[in-house]
Amino acid sequence: MQFRTLGNSGLKVSVIGLGTWAIGGGDWKFGWGDQDESEAIDTIVKSVDVGINWIDTAAIYGLGRSEQLVGKALKLIPQASRPIVATKCGRTDIGHGDIGKCLRRDSIVAECEASLQRLDVECIDLYQLHWPEPEEQIEEGWQTLVDLKQQGKVRHIGVSNHSVEQMSRLQAIHPITSLQPPYSMIARGIEPGILPFCGQEDIGVVCYSPMGKGMLTGTFTAERVASLPEKDHRTRDARFQSPQLEINLAFVDELATIASGLGWTLPELSIAWVLRCPELTSAIVGARRPDQITQTAIAGTRNLNGDSATAVESALSRRADALAALGDIEQPKV
Repeated sequence: MQFRTLGNSGLKVSVIGLGTWAIGGGDWKFGWGDQDESEAIDTIVKSVDVGINWIDTAAIYGLGRSEQLVGKALKLIPQASRPIVATKCGRTDIGHGDIGKCLRRDSIVAECEASLQRLDVECIDLYQLHWPEPEEQIEEGWQTLVDLKQQGKVRHIGVSNHSVEQMSRLQAIHPITSLQPPYSMIARGIEPGILPFCGQEDIGVVCYSPMGKGMLTGTFTAERVASLPEKDHRTRDARFQSPQLEINLAFVDELATIASGLGWTLPELSIAWVLRCPELTSAIVGARRPDQITQTAIAGTRNLNGDSATAVESALSRRADALAALGDIEQPKV
């Protein structure tokens, strides 16, 4: 496993981080279907066994369920091997399946206390504003994180899904340790402005969904997509529906050939591709079973370059041309 320094924190983090969005289960608006609790805990423990030293979660994942499972798993991991824990605030459960958006001080303070209790830790290693919404509250939310850091409730503070303009506003208050954006071969929106800005400002980038919510694993077919349960939010993601679905599946077939030529799996290629960026610190890889994280953790030892990198760029160009031919299409936020 390779390691990189996370922004201005001094923390050395594995280039693969365990993502726990999916283990929150399916009983909320952005769930991934039902989750077995024991498998989720075993997955977290296994991630440490295979060299991953940090875990990403959020208060809203499963409406607190993900954090609870992380907390249970931490009790099974020896203190000397305890992973760095990152979580987020700013999204709240307001009942009836609706998700609230609040960055007010009182709300974030309450969220932090609740996360500390669910995780059963005295201090959160990395605390992040989950979304810059409502935008007029981001300064208040960020100042609250600064205060929580000064109080010893959190060690480092960062943001998720923020733009360059929004990060610049927050940098004027306190340096940002990290940004967590979506980034993969099928979601490249951070390349033109955000990645260079983070590189210049010493902001670590820990991307989520590097395998395109599973699309870039090579395990999807049109039939599998059609059989996804209603609780799986990907049933409402345009990239998993026609006409984008057919384009993405053809793209994945091309990638599979490239990966095979390297002796890699498709997940290894997908993750190595995002890690090729010098500005990127780590890729957050979701897993719901121990065997999944065992298979993908090896990507942390891979380096993509040469003819293979060129072949990927050619496949990406063909996908872009196919999407452009569709005209105006829906572009999901995550």
